[in-house]
Amino acid sequence: MPHRTKNSAFLLSLAPLAILASTSFANAADPPAMPVKASLITDAPFFSVNDNRLTYSYQFTATDPGAYSTRPNGTINGTTAKQVYSFTHFDVWAYGTNFFNVDLLKSTHNDPASPCQPTGTLPFGPPGACAGATEFYGIERSTFGWNEIFKTKAFKIGPLRNISFEVGADLGAANSYYAPTTNNVVAGLQFAFDLPYKGYVNLAPLVVYGLASHKSFLQCGLFNPGVPGVTCLADGNRVFPPTWKIETNYYMDLGFLPESVRYFAISGRVSMTGAKGDINTLPALSGVGRFSTNSKIELNSEPIRLTFDAGKAFIGPKYGHFVDLWVAYRYWHNKYGLDSNATPGTCTVAATGVSTNSCTEKSASAGVSVKF
Repeated sequence: MPHRTKNSAFLLSLAPLAILASTSFANAADPPAMPVKASLITDAPFFSVNDNRLTYSYQFTATDPGAYSTRPNGTINGTTAKQVYSFTHFDVWAYGTNFFNVDLLKSTHNDPASPCQPTGTLPFGPPGACAGATEFYGIERSTFGWNEIFKTKAFKIGPLRNISFEVGADLGAANSYYAPTTNNVVAGLQFAFDLPYKGYVNLAPLVVYGLASHKSFLQCGLFNPGVPGVTCLADGNRVFPPTWKIETNYYMDLGFLPESVRYFAISGRVSMTGAKGDINTLPALSGVGRFSTNSKIELNSEPIRLTFDAGKAFIGPKYGHFVDLWVAYRYWHNKYGLDSNATPGTCTVAATGVSTNSCTEKSASAGVSVKF
């Protein structure tokens, strides 16, 4: 997760209530008793941290597998700029953390929406003028800390701050020609470590299971009747076998800078996902070499993001991270598990084997985040 998941114990406590009772009456000579103001008892908040943000960002050379165009000089352009609108929520409660992020991504014409094919042509051949595709993608991760569950500090050793159970889900859909969807659930452990300057690094070995991943052109009856499960899929939904996944992320303020410019932080994330068999779940149709449709290990990363705390710099320390400006670099190899050197018709041109340059993403990005 790109946000800190510090699983510090959050103890609910109530102020003691003193009940005063008198068993005798004051006589007439006694001065009148002063009324005693009752103290209010307030429950501790359920969340010790509750952070919500809106972000606008721009990816300069993003990709969408299979979406490309041919330049006049014959070279292939497999990139597309994307505008990204995001909502992010992060909270800490008594037993762990919850993280949720949803992105709405809008591509340029080089990644066209349906009915245009990924190459920009309409299904029957003529050039199209389709708008850029729109994609929705959401990710949720929740942790349950062992220190909190077992009411112990046994899992805080040296830089190790906690070990947690972790569960989550990934959901996505796009209105491109393939009409792709993603529906995954994950479960595993998270190891949380401290870094200097109130920083952290989290490492999570997980198991990921794909519930259903849709791809329109695999639908039986689209081109011919086909044989369900052999040459086509009855409903176009692929179900992949479970595989492994490793997620890691880090954050650290650049606290070594002079106080006058101590407005910067670095962060990043890396996710690796194991191969999951044939990418179309139709191994009988897979070829060899560049004609293979076997999946590969996927590397999805944003190794470095530099954040400028504009709220602290221009308004004051009280408004730290209320407005953040950031720049980052993204590297995504074998996107969605597709073999960037094979997978004909998507990662390579089927007739020639030339790369479409669309299954590995190398892109700078920049954005602004506002806390509310």
